Amino acid sequence: MANFSCSADLAPLLTGSPNATAAAAYICNQFDSVSAKLTDTTFAIDTTYLLFSAYLVFAMQLGFAMLCAGSVRAKNTMNIMLTNVLDAAAGGLFYYMFGFAFAFGAPSNGFIGRHFFGLKSFPAPGFDYSYFLFQWAFAIAAAGITSGSIAERTQFVAYMIYSAFLTGFVYPIVSHWFWSSDGWASPTRADNLLFDSGVIDFAGSGVVHLVGGIAGLWGAVIEGPRIGRFGQAGRSVALRGHSASLVVLGTFLLWFGWYGFNPGSFLNIAKAYGGTANYYGQWSAIGRTAVTTTLSGCTAALTTLFGKRLLSGHWNVTDVCNGLLGGFAAITAGCSVVDPWAAIICGFVASCVLTGFNKLAEKLKYDDPLEAAQLHGGCGAWGIIFTSLFAKKQYVNEVYPGRPGRPYGLFMGGGGKLLAAHIIQILVIIGWVSATMGPLFFVLHKLKLLRISPEDETQGMDMTRHGGFAYVYHDEEDHPKTFAMNRVEPATRTPNSDYA
Repeated sequence: MANFSCSADLAPLLTGSPNATAAAAYICNQFDSVSAKLTDTTFAIDTTYLLFSAYLVFAMQLGFAMLCAGSVRAKNTMNIMLTNVLDAAAGGLFYYMFGFAFAFGAPSNGFIGRHFFGLKSFPAPGFDYSYFLFQWAFAIAAAGITSGSIAERTQFVAYMIYSAFLTGFVYPIVSHWFWSSDGWASPTRADNLLFDSGVIDFAGSGVVHLVGGIAGLWGAVIEGPRIGRFGQAGRSVALRGHSASLVVLGTFLLWFGWYGFNPGSFLNIAKAYGGTANYYGQWSAIGRTAVTTTLSGCTAALTTLFGKRLLSGHWNVTDVCNGLLGGFAAITAGCSVVDPWAAIICGFVASCVLTGFNKLAEKLKYDDPLEAAQLHGGCGAWGIIFTSLFAKKQYVNEVYPGRPGRPYGLFMGGGGKLLAAHIIQILVIIGWVSATMGPLFFVLHKLKLLRISPEDETQGMDMTRHGGFAYVYHDEEDHPKTFAMNRVEPATRTPNSDYA
């Protein structure tokens, strides 16, 4: 209130008061106190919203763990769950020490951040601890994607090395390019926007999903397929996961967490957009984002359901779950700037993209137990293209304000500049991740630190590397006789038993 000379303007209106100046000062101080309280409350609401979103995104780690566990054979269950724990734990330390600084350490150049190592000088204007936690949850999600591609044949030390490198360096650089206000392709730069637009990758179809998918692709290619995945004649042999129940549980946990992943990327909720409708603001855009996320996933699930029925002749719950997640990965880039009807198109095409890449992987003898490269890489790339085609002018200007005339979706009349920027995003992410993670996996392979021995792979890593099975018993077909556990049967009842 002081900026408007409250006391000086109010005093003449209180001429009947014994001390008009003092009365005016008192009233204005009360207004100032109320204003400060409202400001504090707004910060508290926005911080609570961001923290809650961070918790939802972190809950996706449990979803990844359950999905991965159900998608591998029983003899490798403990191994894959331990790698998911390590993704979060190692990722937490390395993102704290280096990753956040490389990603958001402002001021910086367009390529890499250079402040806040170890959260030094934190909090700072525009950056609080809640923001770090939210971004860390995203970083470990990228590492979790990669772990699925190389499951069932990777040494534990390799998991630790690649997870630290990905979350501490590779992923943060990409997030700096597209999400930091200093990034060379960020839509929030003050000037010199890429194609007058920057890249609209709102929640990370490219930054998270394409990065994780390409990293996993290189790991799986360099390691080669699992033993028995392709027969001597090159025929594909399905090595099915051992628990559809865990796959479904993991899928629903990921679905739940995606409501923090996409809507939470607004970072705050108490923000009005103006206009005549006072009920419309950022809270409405957040609701719309949750709706587009839902519709894309649902459409992809149903498309996969009927598509697989036509191709294979049966209804497959695992394929439907992967289709659902593919729809989510695709909508993640444009969830905030497209209409709900466009999200249905996104999900439909995402299902087709996933099915097509799975067929291609089979022909090329590429083995990915969780279809992670096809799902997150392929559908993530489609999501980037989709956004550049269907981004709506009104929503783009609301989410990225301050630049009238900003390009928007090609099919919505916004020209081709946004599409050009997004094609560049796909190319630079593929190039950067290939140039960093590819050599890392290759060096680990040459040092014999990447793949386990054929004997360990045949017996299962739970027994050979982790001291025992995850379950009380296993099917003998999954394990050599020397390691098979027999089912424990109930004791035989005797004729004199009280329960006979």
